[in-house]
Amino acid sequence: MRIQRKLLMAGALAVALALPAGVAAGARTIPVGGRGDFLAGLSAQQLAGQRVVYSYAGLNPPASLISLIEHGEAAGVIFFGQNISSKAQIAAVIKRLEQANASPLNPVRAPLLLMTDQEGGQVRRLPGAAANLRGVGMNVNLAPVLDVYRTAGDFDDQYGRSYSMKPAVVSALGANMIKAQQAGKVAATAKHFPGLGAATAAQNTDAGPVMLNLTPAGIRGIDEAPFKTAISAGVKLVMLSWAVYPAIQARPAGLSPKVVQGELRSRLKFTGVTITDALEAGALKNYGTMANRALLAAQAGMDLILASSQNVTQGQQARGGLAVAYSNGTLGHQAFLASVNRVIALRKSLK
Repeated sequence: MRIQRKLLMAGALAVALALPAGVAAGARTIPVGGRGDFLAGLSAQQLAGQRVVYSYAGLNPPASLISLIEHGEAAGVIFFGQNISSKAQIAAVIKRLEQANASPLNPVRAPLLLMTDQEGGQVRRLPGAAANLRGVGMNVNLAPVLDVYRTAGDFDDQYGRSYSMKPAVVSALGANMIKAQQAGKVAATAKHFPGLGAATAAQNTDAGPVMLNLTPAGIRGIDEAPFKTAISAGVKLVMLSWAVYPAIQARPAGLSPKVVQGELRSRLKFTGVTITDALEAGALKNYGTMANRALLAAQAGMDLILASSQNVTQGQQARGGLAVAYSNGTLGHQAFLASVNRVIALRKSLK
């Protein structure tokens, strides 16, 4: 997620929320379930849409986004400061999105993932995050940051995003935040796996490629330690980093099967939902179009694609790329449907 943009918008969002209280027409509507027989009733565009989180500019969601939701081609929406002018305004927007989600054209009967990022430090939206987010209808927080920073003033520390230089402290505080958020019916997201704590102040994946030359022992003993604790605490989502960790694989973590499937799924036994960082990040400038980036992320094992450029077209491009790859077999159906099932299970858990 772009740090500068988040910092500029954090104040507006905090003030606002702190204020006092494609399927054809006539297509069959099938109640959502976790089995393949339900998914067999979804088109390729709908299946792909279940893996995309959209964003938009301004205070009012555009008609294109409403239509995608009505037709079951969206997993959720992320909100930024410029999307919110008041608590009443964003609550009304969310009600409109929920009404679209209830359309008879939409075969998926599960809440949308409605998210923001209330990290703490300078990237802070409001106090009492879970109660305030849930109060306006949001149900996912892209936090906590579990990076273990190395040096005062480095990438994480300069924005006050990291809890500590000590893995044990990050683990304990992160687990407490996860449990508190999820007790308040807001799904938590541990990020940025396997950890951005070693990034220097100049190493920003939003701006360009970042390579972290760490040993496997260092990654697992320091950076991944808080994620292991978070998984034990029941965290529902994990966001992957766009940095490259050559000791594991010479690709950005969110595009790396060895990171997603090897480190996170196999080694740490995470069974929840994986989500990318911003698809428009500069770290991915060498990986082609939005559609191609989404394809590579899905091939690595990512469940949700975060299209956060505040342009619905970006999410449509990601969805289109996934749909084509599903239809032509570039993405295996079994793994694709497993991802969709994980996302729908998460959505159902947030009723």
